[in-house]
Amino acid sequence: MIIVMRPGVTRQEIENVEKRLIELGFKTHPIYGEVKTVIGAVGDKRLLEGHNLLQLPGVESIVPIMKPYKLVGRELKKDNTIVKADDVEIGGNKLVVMAGPCAVESREQLFEVAKKVKEAGATVLRGGAYKPRTSPYSFQGMEEEGLKILSEAARYYGLKVVTEVMDTRDVELVARYADILQIGARNMQNYRLLKECGLSRKPVLLKRGLCATIEEWLMAAEYVAVSGNSDIILCERGIRTFETTTRNTMDINAVPVVKELSHLPIVVDPSHGCGNWKWVDAVSRAFVAAGADGLMVEVHPDPANAVSDGNQSLKPEKFAHLMESLKPIAQAVGREL
Repeated sequence: MIIVMRPGVTRQEIENVEKRLIELGFKTHPIYGEVKTVIGAVGDKRLLEGHNLLQLPGVESIVPIMKPYKLVGRELKKDNTIVKADDVEIGGNKLVVMAGPCAVESREQLFEVAKKVKEAGATVLRGGAYKPRTSPYSFQGMEEEGLKILSEAARYYGLKVVTEVMDTRDVELVARYADILQIGARNMQNYRLLKECGLSRKPVLLKRGLCATIEEWLMAAEYVAVSGNSDIILCERGIRTFETTTRNTMDINAVPVVKELSHLPIVVDPSHGCGNWKWVDAVSRAFVAAGADGLMVEVHPDPANAVSDGNQSLKPEKFAHLMESLKPIAQAVGREL
């Protein structure tokens, strides 16, 4: 439910309402607006039986939340959330592009890519240090050494780092090197991992599961939010359908639907959706036009010899061309790149 406070309410009155809700067994999430402050209260409404919160000083009204996702939905927060990774803002007027190889392979490879994507306009460096592979015999990543290389290259070129964390035991380690923790599609409903990443207080990029509905995706985000972390970035990366020509089927509907249902920013990973670099440009342009807040694109200096997902990776010069082609589309929909 939402506790709507009166205009001009004091900080002490807000804290008193929060204290009372906590005593009754609710988790509270205050949101301070320019005109009004609201308090999101998560818990069983039966806990309120025999208690009239409207009598507390500063309370204007109590509004039930109908959606199953309480904290990430528009019912609680009307304004868009802007997630900040230091000076990089995801969800604002400027589109954010995250780019880099599927997997960190060497220091030379990553520094080359970081330099090229920075020059082209990317602000976040992506790369996998831990790789969830279908086959246990495939390259599994460089682990902590890969994290160190990611961090070093990103700092050198003035980029932020987004990388995947796969295990609750690795959250603390990955958080030391990454600015944004990525939860991959296969782990979207790994609830212990969602909670642990929420407790880390680092921004979390949550990819949509292979066969997940939008509601299931938002409920996964709710697990992060209820752990105390509202800095969540949703990432559409395609879902599994009967179509086999592409790796996945990109759901362009997800962007406007999520924008209506949730205040969280949404970015798109066309590389995993297409599975082929030839279609990444067109799909990227379509999603920018649809209102996505950013892109996550795989870039590799030598895709033919990449240890992972080379077929869907753009060469640096192709990525630079993509970035130029996005500018007029971004401008047409009132965004900057």
